[in-house]
Amino acid sequence: MNVAVLALDGVLPFELSIPGQVFGAANEVASLEHYRIQVCAPHRTVTTSSGHGSFHIQLQHGLEAVAQADTIIIPAHADFLDTPPAPVTLALRAAAQRGARLASICVGAFTLTATGLLDGQRATTHWQHAHELSRRHPQVEIDSNVLFIDNGAVLTSAGVAAGLDLCLHLVHQDLGADMAAATARATVMPLQRDGGQAQFIEHTWPATTGTSTLESTMRWMSANVHRALTLQDIAEHAALSVRSLNRHFRAQTGTTPQQWLLRHRIRHAQRLLETTDLSVEKIADSSGFGTAVTLRHHFARIIGTSPLAYRAAFRSQ
Repeated sequence: MNVAVLALDGVLPFELSIPGQVFGAANEVASLEHYRIQVCAPHRTVTTSSGHGSFHIQLQHGLEAVAQADTIIIPAHADFLDTPPAPVTLALRAAAQRGARLASICVGAFTLTATGLLDGQRATTHWQHAHELSRRHPQVEIDSNVLFIDNGAVLTSAGVAAGLDLCLHLVHQDLGADMAAATARATVMPLQRDGGQAQFIEHTWPATTGTSTLESTMRWMSANVHRALTLQDIAEHAALSVRSLNRHFRAQTGTTPQQWLLRHRIRHAQRLLETTDLSVEKIADSSGFGTAVTLRHHFARIIGTSPLAYRAAFRSQ
């Protein structure tokens, strides 16, 4: 199987090397060349991102490698917000038309989405840039919580290391579960990580603008996540009716008071899991969930993994 890794100027060095690492490891494990990996660029030269250790690369292959590939991988590059070069977009569309499989790593999704091949489908990218991708391409359903999305012929993955998950997934598709597991062991990573991208998202304090701000009420809610706050309690603190509270809250935060409070309860639980040895039961109580069962339910639904699995991954040493 021919794999073309498309390097555009400003490509991130680590992400450029991910496909070669995973597919190359699969070849080594099998002692067979299942994958023929070719790194290519429109002009056969590329300079990597200056912010990630800039160096100049001379490549053996141009876009003809895309025309011959069974699978095309598009890593992130620094100028991902710019319109992709027309020859690149045309080459990717032509590859899709002849049945090639296309996959992006991190913000490589911007290049892939610009082809129109994801219109009407789901896609993901690094959570920090998911909103911008959705704004630019409203015809694509952007899911920032998952590690990768497989639409069959077109796949996208989340930030950086999710490219490893995606490439292992492709090995699983191509060569089966045993070979994927052996490749994962060779690259010293799990075959499938618990949870999704949601566990890595940093939730910033919501912007509050205008003459009627709910900032003081939101700070009060954040300081009282351990309490069983009702909608009426919140409305009374804000000196508003419940109806007005809901209207102002959605205008200023884009969500409801209950959902905003739930997210802060989850974030409080995450901090305790990261920094303390408290039991899940005690964390549930101090985060306002009441019971461990309730905490586990909401944690799995929002973060995509269990509290104990999250602690194992993020516990401060």
